[in-house]
Amino acid sequence: MIFRTITNSQIEGHNLELSVITFGAWAAGGWMWGGTERKEAVDAIRKSYHAGVTSIDTAPIYGQGLSEEIVGEAIKEVPREKVQILTKFGMRWDLAKGDFAMSSRDNSGKEIDIYKYAGKESIIKECEDSLRRLGTDYIDLYQIHWPDKTTSIEETMEAVGMLIQQGKVRFAGVCNYTAAMMEEAASYINLASNQVPYSMVNRDIEEQTVPYCISHDKAVLAYSPLERGLLTGKMKPGHHFSPDDHRASLHYFRDENLTRVNRFLTKIQELAHEKNASIGQLVLRWTVEQPGITIALVGARDAKQALQNAAAMDIYLTPIEMDYITWELEELKLVH
Repeated sequence: MIFRTITNSQIEGHNLELSVITFGAWAAGGWMWGGTERKEAVDAIRKSYHAGVTSIDTAPIYGQGLSEEIVGEAIKEVPREKVQILTKFGMRWDLAKGDFAMSSRDNSGKEIDIYKYAGKESIIKECEDSLRRLGTDYIDLYQIHWPDKTTSIEETMEAVGMLIQQGKVRFAGVCNYTAAMMEEAASYINLASNQVPYSMVNRDIEEQTVPYCISHDKAVLAYSPLERGLLTGKMKPGHHFSPDDHRASLHYFRDENLTRVNRFLTKIQELAHEKNASIGQLVLRWTVEQPGITIALVGARDAKQALQNAAAMDIYLTPIEMDYITWELEELKLVH
């Protein structure tokens, strides 16, 4: 496994080493993914760890605490210093305060309203809840999940800074922030990273966010690098999603786009075969080699998927092969 380091320029020798393939535990929580099998999710994280994936990204909202509990169970026998826990704050399903995000259903089918809220008192509570569910006394990277328009960035970052001073958090990160938001946040705290969506078919961050991160030495944590399964080559037109699977409403999964994506994936299939790799592994390897991309967060519903994801880092792509994939990708146009 390849590792990349997030540094803290304000504290000499203080850094955070993350596995380039980081286990994304959204699907493990079941929420918006059609449920989950806890035993399989725990096994997936454990097998992934033994394959070298030592970093795990989760969030309270994923299954309304379930994902964090699963992560905590999976790592309880692992030396704490050998694993890196990334979690988030700022999405409340148990408090109607802040910026309304969406109406949804929990894993039992109960209707819930979710708010983006990152006030100081909420962050302190969420941190304590996360530590309890994860079974640990510190979080390696603590990230605001989504911008909260009702709370100043200054208040939010000062709260995280307090948690860092208390030793409950090591590094501060953000998710889904623009470059301008990052710049403001960095004026209040030593900001380590931004977790943002990035994949072959979603490269918007290359315009402003990536250049900012490169020039200011910030890490980019790319989530949905396989675009929620779209770039594995396993999804065909007419694919049936369960009623609570969020992908059914995304334009990426329209039949016309599935056809176009699969046409592109067919073109790089031969290269994947030459590398003795799956298409998904080839896609992941290409993704983490893009300028400014530090790590890729990849979900897995079971151990087989987790091990396949980890093995993507065993592939070597020459500059010519990278250029070939990129050239073929330029021909892919999706319908919105």
